[in-house]
Amino acid sequence: MGNLFGKKKQSRVTEEDKAVLQLKQQRDKLRQYQKRINMQLGKERLLAKQLLRDGKKEKAVLLLKKKRYQEQLLDKTENQIGNLERLVQDLEFAQIEQKVIDGLKVGNDCLKKMHEVMSVEEVERIMDETQDAIEYQRQIDDMLAGSLSPEDEDAVLAELEAITQGDVELPDVPAHDLPEVPEDGEKKPEKERARKKPERELLAA
Repeated sequence: MGNLFGKKKQSRVTEEDKAVLQLKQQRDKLRQYQKRINMQLGKERLLAKQLLRDGKKEKAVLLLKKKRYQEQLLDKTENQIGNLERLVQDLEFAQIEQKVIDGLKVGNDCLKKMHEVMSVEEVERIMDETQDAIEYQRQIDDMLAGSLSPEDEDAVLAELEAITQGDVELPDVPAHDLPEVPEDGEKKPEKERARKKPERELLAA
């Protein structure tokens, strides 16, 4: 059956929680006792008045002595309730402090692990490389900016605007005439001179 329902979850109630709960229960019992005694004292006061009216002074005095003793118990009960409430507050505050300390401990452990992964030297190296890359890119930008004339800059911006609008124009056709291609008849003398040259060399030999 245990396998069907899985393992029993571990209770999150700590010993400190149990102690706080017990103290609160004791405090509540003392308050109930205090309330019950107050009601009883009221009744005994009325009874003492009735005894005095009936001429039973001794019984009235005895009853008032009992009432006085119970009032002293109430004072002690009030002090005990105050002590319990202070103890409960101290325990609850100690629990809060413990949680804060645990949180700080977890945070410190995370920081230590992060420091192990990336040391100060590693951070400095990355920062230096980043700065070098920024300086290199700035140099390239300066070189490109200095190599273009204002007219070139305007032409680049105009071309960029044309590309953005999808209206790129093709280059203009040259205005001057293209060179003429020689015909086959004009090329024949060159071929004949090329054939006659080997014949003269054979005769000379």
